[in-house]
Order: sequence, then C-alpha cells, then structure tokens
Amino acid sequence: MSEDRYGEASLRRDGHVALLEIDRPPHNHVNVELMRHLANALADIDRERELRVSVLGSRGKNFSAGADLAAPSGLANGVGALYAEAVRLFSAKKPIVAAIQGAAVGAGLGLALVADFRIATAESRFVANFVKLGFHPGFAITHTLPRLIGPQKAALMCLTGRRITGTEALAWGLVDELVPLERLPEAALSLAREIAENAPLAVQATRTTLRAELAAKVKEQMDAELAIQTALRETADFAEGVRAVAARRPGRFVGA
Repeated sequence: MSEDRYGEASLRRDGHVALLEIDRPPHNHVNVELMRHLANALADIDRERELRVSVLGSRGKNFSAGADLAAPSGLANGVGALYAEAVRLFSAKKPIVAAIQGAAVGAGLGLALVADFRIATAESRFVANFVKLGFHPGFAITHTLPRLIGPQKAALMCLTGRRITGTEALAWGLVDELVPLERLPEAALSLAREIAENAPLAVQATRTTLRAELAAKVKEQMDAELAIQTALRETADFAEGVRAVAARRPGRFVGA
C-alpha cells in the first residue's frame, strides 16, 4: 500500500477510504505544523475523486495529548495560527471517522471533534482540561462539544476538567462505538467502508446539510475563544497552570 507523507502524518489508500495517520508518538501533541499538514492532506483527499471517506488515527499511546506546550508553535505562541489551520480541517468536504486510543486531551479533544464519528476503547479518555491550565477552552470546543453531547454535559467537562472514560463517552454520545484496542483500526475502517459504499455525491451533500455551515460557526467561535485566551495568557494563574499540569499536581490558583 503506497504512502504519501505530510510532515508528521501519512496518507494511505484502502479502496475508497483514505487512511490518515498522525505520527508523533507516543503522545501526538498538536502544533501548527501538524495542523497544516493534516489540513493539506484533507484538501488533497477532497480533490481525489476515488477517495470518499477518511479514517483519522495516530500512532503511539495516545490519540493526542493536547497542544505541544514546549514548542514555539505550541500553545504559548501559536494559538491563532493553529486555529486558522483547524478551521481548514472543519472545511473538509468528505466524512471523517476518528480512531481514538488512549487520551484525547485539550486540543486533542478538539481534533477528535472535527470527525463525523469517533470509534474508541473503554480505556480511552476525553479531557477538556483548559481550566486546569488557567486557560479558556479553544479549538471551538465551546461550540462543537455542546453540539454533540448537550450543554449540560459539555459544561461538566469544561468547568471541571474531568477525565471522561470511553464507557462514559459512549453513553453521552461523544463516541459512536467501543471496541478492544486491537480491533480499533479494523472497526474504524469498517465504518468508513460502510459509508464509502454509498453514492459519494449524495453522502457529501447530506453531510453538508447535517453540519449546517459548521466551519463558519467554528471560525466565529474560535475568534471569540482566542480573544479570551489572549487575555488569560497574561495572568499569573495561566503561568501556574502550565507549571502544575507539567508537574502533574493541582494548580495553586489565586484568581489573578
């Protein structure tokens, strides 16, 4: 099976299914370059007539453990540029099935929410941990998460930073199917093939209607989130939150 490289991501083809895989193991942290490469790959998939559905997965322990805090293009300096690439992900025209092992945290959760469907394991974890960083949620999670699981459960995730198990995520509608870890790629590919066997123009048109200008709404929400994040990034609580998360300890916040 031939493979095309997009930076730290790869694209393979299985019939009408595109297999797009992030390759930053073990934690697959998000940065601007990775988002740009994924967006470029999805744009190429949209242009390739024979490809009808994408499976988005990753190599390593976690689907994505969030933004790369240590890199210059990570959370500290590249948020606006990262969000610009994220909007491109939401603009993809063809359905996406995400295969989620381990953790989808922060920006990693936002990336999982780009997909139309999520296949996970009982051991998967979903975390909107922004408040533990002294930060506001981003990646349009304040729009995409309540749209998927309802405002009450979204508020619970965003205001507590609580880890949600794969079993809870299935019950809440955050994921569509749970399978054993060893069956995760197979299950995601199976769903993608089920979609791909249908008339592609009809599938794409139906998806466009169901998503109801989602990319435009995501852009609007990201702009609002970024303005708040920019202000919070100057606070002592944000600096403490980054230290606390890195040290795996509760933050000692002072409200300033």
